[in-house]
Amino acid sequence: MRLIPAIDLRGGRCVRLLHGRFDRETVYGDDPAALLRRYVELGARQIHVVDLDGARSGDAGNRALVADLIRDGQVAIQLGGGIRSQRSAVEWLELGARRVVIGSAAVEKPDEVRGWLRELGSDRVILAFDVRVDPDGMPYAATQGWERETRHSLWDLVAAYASAGLRHVLCTDVNRDGALSGPNIALYAEAVQRFPSIDWQASGGVSDAADLAALARTGVAGVISGRALLEHRLDAREIAPYLPSA
Repeated sequence: MRLIPAIDLRGGRCVRLLHGRFDRETVYGDDPAALLRRYVELGARQIHVVDLDGARSGDAGNRALVADLIRDGQVAIQLGGGIRSQRSAVEWLELGARRVVIGSAAVEKPDEVRGWLRELGSDRVILAFDVRVDPDGMPYAATQGWERETRHSLWDLVAAYASAGLRHVLCTDVNRDGALSGPNIALYAEAVQRFPSIDWQASGGVSDAADLAALARTGVAGVISGRALLEHRLDAREIAPYLPSA
């Protein structure tokens, strides 16, 4: 399992949202390039960058800033937030993004997105499903920057892309995101069990090295960490086993 540091951008600043709520924002700095360099020095060779303005409105609100991070070339960037057309995905890939992360469109336009997977290549596209788990344990997708609830289950959504060669899925438990409350181990264990051929990336709730170890045991391919790294809750020694160049 690899650790993938996250850089979430809003208004040009590095931020984290609590439970996906835009009114529960914490700002961690206004120099994303410096944060990227810090993660590279720790040993990261892949960074998860999210344009939160784009995720909410569909516009590339931090486009110039993201382009600079990609052109920096120190690390492979998987980019999400506001990528809702094949043209937009192609533009970012041509600019140098390693992978594009497709969120709301994957839920709302499945026929189109299946075409993107086939045309762009399944290794260059990550489908991101942000879910809220109901009292019965069923994960349902949320879209539009987590502000719109749906009745599409995670399992049905992933199954619908099987014929298109889906390879990478990023799943965020929104109710744990940014809360340092521990990841939803049961959710990710079930995801790997149901779809073992998928490279799953887990996101939401990581607070310490014990959480990383627990996620590794589920069989997920990667874990996204934002707040725990930003607040230095994970030290270099603890995360070294999960970083390829540490």
